[in-house]
Amino acid sequence: MSIFVNKDSKVIVQGITGGEGTKHTARMLAAGTNIVGGVNARKAGTTVTHKAKDGSDIELNVFGSVAEAMEKTGANVSIVFVPPAFTKAAVLEAIEAKIGLVVVITEGVPVQDSAEFWAAAKASVDENGKQITRIIGPNCPGIISPEECLVGIIPANITGKGKIGLVSKSGTLTYQLMYELSDIGFTTAIGIGGDPIIGTTHIDALEAFEADPETEAIVMIGEIGGDAEERAAEYIKANVTKPVVGYIAGFTAPEGKTMGHAGAIVSGSSGTAQAKKEALEAAGVKVGKTPSEAANLMREIFAAK
Repeated sequence: MSIFVNKDSKVIVQGITGGEGTKHTARMLAAGTNIVGGVNARKAGTTVTHKAKDGSDIELNVFGSVAEAMEKTGANVSIVFVPPAFTKAAVLEAIEAKIGLVVVITEGVPVQDSAEFWAAAKASVDENGKQITRIIGPNCPGIISPEECLVGIIPANITGKGKIGLVSKSGTLTYQLMYELSDIGFTTAIGIGGDPIIGTTHIDALEAFEADPETEAIVMIGEIGGDAEERAAEYIKANVTKPVVGYIAGFTAPEGKTMGHAGAIVSGSSGTAQAKKEALEAAGVKVGKTPSEAANLMREIFAAK
């Protein structure tokens, strides 16, 4: 099992003809992702040629809209590789087309734009009141279910399939923990992004991993700023039965200075790494002071099974 994406996911690339879209379409195909087409209104009706995982040529149609791409291919996942100025329009188009998942890689999306498409996704519900479109990102590395599906920029050769679920605000720390725990492997690793407004939260991922029968333990990577990790700690205490290991980036960050991500800023006692560590430990989460220490804590959990 995996969460949010799997071998049956049919993926389209918004911005498939651009530099980043071209490069990462090739990498996602090499990882085995079932990419079924792309979207660029200015190049609708053309095709792009890539290599499939087996090395054979694959020709992908470029459609004029997400709705058309979904109609012609049955796509249920989109990944967005467009510049920040056009990201809001691209995501809103995907939401209006009622696609199931949109992964927004773009960095530097204005917070107001993120707020608008977040609100649009929340407002678009089915007849049972369930949100139709899940957003991952923006400013994130995406999601990978190893050996099944990569939707994003995560290197697919770091690790294989296994028993750990990983959710992280940081791209590079996602890669490091995947590498350090490659001996155990992962069901799914998801980078949710570090912007102040994101579509999928730690809690969303924790809920999905708790429900996934093949995920036996969870790694949660947080960072300074905001209270997402404190809220996740409360959720873990009340709802998560599986062992969780945590790591918080930013123990040495100075107060009042944004560090790396737009949301990573400490003000007073709010948002410090120490406060987050204490909240998680109070919820029964083992927290490493370094990524390697977090990996060793996870290894100990599996050794005791």
